[in-house]
Amino acid sequence: MLDFFKRQTEFLFSGYFAVVMATGALSISAHLLGFRKTALFLLGINIITYTLLWILTGFRLVFHPGRFFKDLGNHAAGAGFFTLVAGTGVFGSELIIITGGTAVSAWLYGLASVLWVLIMYAFFTAVIIREDKPGLADGINGSWLIAAVATQSLSVLGVLLAGEGAGARLLMFASLCLFLLGFGLYVLVIIPIFRRLVFMEFGPRDFAPTYWINMGAVAITTLAGSLLITDGEHDDLIVGVLPFLKGLTLLSWVTATWWIPILVLLTIWRYAVRKDPLTYDPQFWGTAFPLAMYTAATHQLAGAFGIPALRIIPDVFFPVSLAVWIVFFLWMNRHLLRVLIKDTGRRR
Repeated sequence: MLDFFKRQTEFLFSGYFAVVMATGALSISAHLLGFRKTALFLLGINIITYTLLWILTGFRLVFHPGRFFKDLGNHAAGAGFFTLVAGTGVFGSELIIITGGTAVSAWLYGLASVLWVLIMYAFFTAVIIREDKPGLADGINGSWLIAAVATQSLSVLGVLLAGEGAGARLLMFASLCLFLLGFGLYVLVIIPIFRRLVFMEFGPRDFAPTYWINMGAVAITTLAGSLLITDGEHDDLIVGVLPFLKGLTLLSWVTATWWIPILVLLTIWRYAVRKDPLTYDPQFWGTAFPLAMYTAATHQLAGAFGIPALRIIPDVFFPVSLAVWIVFFLWMNRHLLRVLIKDTGRRR
């Protein structure tokens, strides 16, 4: 079994913690919409998934450090490592929202913060100083926006941890700064991505599922902003920037909403019009996360802006995002089972 993990983790997909992101966002959505048992079930799956992914990542670091760090400095694969940060942040938020406890989430906040610093500066430094840089068409994709998602996941978790304690003001300040930085990172990255989409040759295989992060990144920005608005209503720091904060939050939600029809049409174009074969790809979790996050974010936005009519949108999106998650989860487990059977047969 040890040899199996050693073999299979060499080329472990760098963005696999997106499974935790998608499951956590869906669990939070279920809780907000009153589906308590579904939320708890998804939390249980996420506890197992998060633990297993760290074990596999540990195997990869121990047995294949060269491949690990090579991928980290790779334009196409390196951004996937931000899912370690985002997955940890979303999982911490899920634990607070579903269970009400903060002890474990406080440790996860510390872990996510350390990972954020290490991965953020290691990745961007590596791709900047790399000599054999790819062109824009080969070097950038939607996964780069997980840098913004990771930043906003820390903002969300910080707000949820702030409470009324002595460090509440500092946590709210940090969360506000992270919200603004996450928004800035989105703007920096989405511009070359949009240029890539509109002005360069673009075939069906170029439309990777991670382009759904174009929407997911501003969806989690909406969630972070909405929580700052509602939970920081008595914090003079937040009150002082409230009009600006509301403007950026609403802009994020409108942008996320604008992206959805385009991404749906591009998905139809790739698989229905151009008939590209539909095979399992771990990047599909980059589609599941944005749908679930948009559901939770819109629910919170409706409360923050006092527009309850908007909550009809989460009511529609939740069954869609749940169905997508179920399909991808079953598909992933079928794929992993096939890998295990194939590896066992090869050794015989």
